[in-house]
Amino acid sequence: MTNIDQINQNILRELVRDGRVSNSDLAQSVGLSPSACLRRVQELERKGIIKGYRAVLDQTSLGAGLTVYVTVGLSRHLKKDQEAFETAMSIAPQVKECYNVSGIIEYLLRIEVADLDAYKFFHTEVLGTVPQVSSIVSYFVMASSKNERG
Repeated sequence: MTNIDQINQNILRELVRDGRVSNSDLAQSVGLSPSACLRRVQELERKGIIKGYRAVLDQTSLGAGLTVYVTVGLSRHLKKDQEAFETAMSIAPQVKECYNVSGIIEYLLRIEVADLDAYKFFHTEVLGTVPQVSSIVSYFVMASSKNERG
């Protein structure tokens, strides 16, 4: 585990807020010279604390206006069944995140699709064809009051 001092915490907070902030603006906001700030950012990248930068897309504008969280139970708890399920989810374009979780189900998925008909297709033609799946529960997102996903 890496100890992160207050300045690095401030750098990370600013980069999460705006990953495209210029180095000079970032340096000013955290109270460093631009060269010192750049060295710290590069070190955070080198250590793998900063894994990358990405664009945050407006999914509705791209035709994916419906977000659904889906819990999935598997019929068996064998490694080969988990691997088969994970492979099926990795090639499904509707699946944006797939987490193996603890509890009464094995997986939590974040699905993004255009609309209810597109979700029904995913539910029936993708999840419904994976032989390892024994249970599916869908939670439709109606609104989000907080979203810090980058």
